[in-house]
Amino acid sequence: MQVILLERVAKLGQMGDVVDVKPGYARNFLLPQNKALMASKANISAFEERKAELEARNLETRKEAEALAARLDGQQFVVIRQASDGGSLYGSVSPRDVADAAGEAGFSVDRKQVKINRPIKDLGLHKVTVRLHPEVEAELVLNVARSQEEADLQASGKTIQEAAAEEEAQAEFEISELFDDIGGAQLDEGAESDDARDAQPSMDPRDT
Repeated sequence: MQVILLERVAKLGQMGDVVDVKPGYARNFLLPQNKALMASKANISAFEERKAELEARNLETRKEAEALAARLDGQQFVVIRQASDGGSLYGSVSPRDVADAAGEAGFSVDRKQVKINRPIKDLGLHKVTVRLHPEVEAELVLNVARSQEEADLQASGKTIQEAAAEEEAQAEFEISELFDDIGGAQLDEGAESDDARDAQPSMDPRDT
C-alpha cells in the first residue's frame, strides 16, 4: 500500500514522501494518527496545495519541541515501586509512569511520546527516550527505587545492592569489635585475679 507522509516518520521517510507500507501499519498507525494519507491522485494534489502550510506548522512545532528538549534532556525523575531485596520490581514501569513523573516535575509529556527500549523491571537508574517531535528527542533518567531515601542513594552513584553489602559488612565489623572487647575484658579480669592472689601473704607453718 502506498501512502504520502504528512510528517517525518522514523525509518520510513520525510514529509511529502510517497512510500510503500504494509496495509495493517497504514490502517492501524499512520492513517489514524494523521501521519499519512492514502497516496491517491486527489490526496497528493491536496498535499501539494497544503505543503507550505504543513511545513510552516512543522517548523513551529519543532521549535517548541527543541525548547522543551533543552530543558528535559538529562533530567532525572523518581518513581517509587515495591521490589524484592534482590532489586526485582513487582511489576514494571510503563510509559504512563514516566509521563506522570515528568508531569509532576512540570514537564508536559504524553505517554505516547515515551519510548522504553526494554521493560524496566529492576531498581536503579534507567535511561528513557522521549520523542517530542518526529525530528526531536530528549533522553531522561528514571530513578526507580523503593523509597525516596533509596532514590537519593542511587542518585549519588550507589546501587541498593552495594549499600546492603556495606551495611552487612559494617554489622559484621561491629559484632567482631564487640567480641574483641568482651574477650579483652575477660583477659583483664583474669589478670586482676592473678595479681590479687600474688599479693596475698604466704602462710608458712613455722610462723604459727
